[in-house]
Amino acid sequence: MHFRDREDAARQLAGKLAHYHGQRPLVLGVPRGAVPMARVIAEALDGELDVVLVHKLRTPFQPELAMGAVDETGEVLRYDTGADVSEEDVAHEIAEQRAVLRRRREAYTGAAGPTSAAGRVVVIVDDGIATGSSMLAAIHAIRRQKPARIVVATAVAPPDTLARVSAEADEMVCLHSPREFWAVGQFFDDFGEVSDDDVVRTLEEARRSSQ
Repeated sequence: MHFRDREDAARQLAGKLAHYHGQRPLVLGVPRGAVPMARVIAEALDGELDVVLVHKLRTPFQPELAMGAVDETGEVLRYDTGADVSEEDVAHEIAEQRAVLRRRREAYTGAAGPTSAAGRVVVIVDDGIATGSSMLAAIHAIRRQKPARIVVATAVAPPDTLARVSAEADEMVCLHSPREFWAVGQFFDDFGEVSDDDVVRTLEEARRSSQ
């Protein structure tokens, strides 16, 4: 299964989520690629758009290997990778990624800060989920706010990742779960980069249209 682009995938996901129309769901995109998708879904469901900010924690000397993830409140989700990593290295990486998230929040929503998820149906959107580390951190971050329901929506994820994420979400919507999975972009004909400026513009346009 292939998608033309992120908009194509978003419209298909919106169709699967149509039963939430009228409930004013909070639709959270995982920056950066999923934010345009989240906007399409938010518009289709008459929901509210924002971002959920998480970042993987990189293993020293193996930056592609995630040893966990951190959210913008500083909450850390750790994984046992078997790598020999000192607590000093872990603390340094947490501090560095929290600083990245603070800069992103300031750039994306400024003084407004994140939208509260308390008591709401929350749809967390990603264009694709590879290992699941960032998505699991996002679910944990939103769960602490006591939402009514957490729905994860993604275009593609491998079966093992899908199982892990489904166990933590209240509902999982995934359009394609192939056994042969190397990268999210392989399932999109157009998987162009989404920049920070694109995210800011998307969020600003969504705020203006909702006023």
